[in-house]
Amino acid sequence: MSDPNATLVIGATGTTGRRVTAGLLAEGHHVKAAGRTAAPVGGAQAVRFDWNEPATWGKALRGVDRAYLVPPVGSSDPAAVMLPFLHEARAAGVRRAVLLGASAIPAGGPAVGQVHQALPGLFDEWAVLRPSWFMQNFTGSTPHARSIREGGVILTASGDGRIGFVDAQDIAAVAVRALVDEKSPDTDLILTGPQTFSHDDVAAILTESTGRTVVHRHLTFEQLRDRWAAEIPLEFATMLAAMDRAIADGAEDRTTDTVERLTGRPPGTFRAFVEREIA
Repeated sequence: MSDPNATLVIGATGTTGRRVTAGLLAEGHHVKAAGRTAAPVGGAQAVRFDWNEPATWGKALRGVDRAYLVPPVGSSDPAAVMLPFLHEARAAGVRRAVLLGASAIPAGGPAVGQVHQALPGLFDEWAVLRPSWFMQNFTGSTPHARSIREGGVILTASGDGRIGFVDAQDIAAVAVRALVDEKSPDTDLILTGPQTFSHDDVAAILTESTGRTVVHRHLTFEQLRDRWAAEIPLEFATMLAAMDRAIADGAEDRTTDTVERLTGRPPGTFRAFVEREIA
């Protein structure tokens, strides 16, 4: 049975947000699909929302009792805008908040880690999803996808480090459970796929599956930082390059049972993801 109140999905047309929206709608829940342009989302109530425009917050929160929170893209200090919004959300009647974080950033860490740390003090019901690197990082208009298409190359400073790449479909499935199940997780959840791969492994799988040669070019921390800094602020570029360095040191070489435990099915494999994208 659908809750009479709505679930606010911020970033409802984004990589996880559109999948969360679809999952909620499929179960009969009322969704307010929030984005900067209020783009129509079939079955949901579209509403304009911009983290940097507090005037858009009140309408988005009206009639909402739970929220899926995607931080502002590219911000090295999302807490500056997210924490004022979360205080307003609590005052407006939001009782459960599910935050999209990252496996590499713990509570109290940089960027979204500051929001993670504050969340339990703001809401009685909460969860922080901390997915590993997305399988979708190799598709669409992402930097890896562009470099693969343009030069058949993946550029990282991750060395031989391994990652439990996770499908955004699985992240969204966990988010739906965290939002609507009677008992809220009230914890952070590390989300991974079933296996870990190095970027050399990824390049080999893409080569085998597509028939086009893809190679992994190993960059230094400094080379990757400077490459990122050509497109984004230096502080954020440095943080991203540091994440690659942490991968090289083994920080992401792990798998968890979280997806299966919360959804009742195992997470999708990287090969299945690639085959699906090719199809």
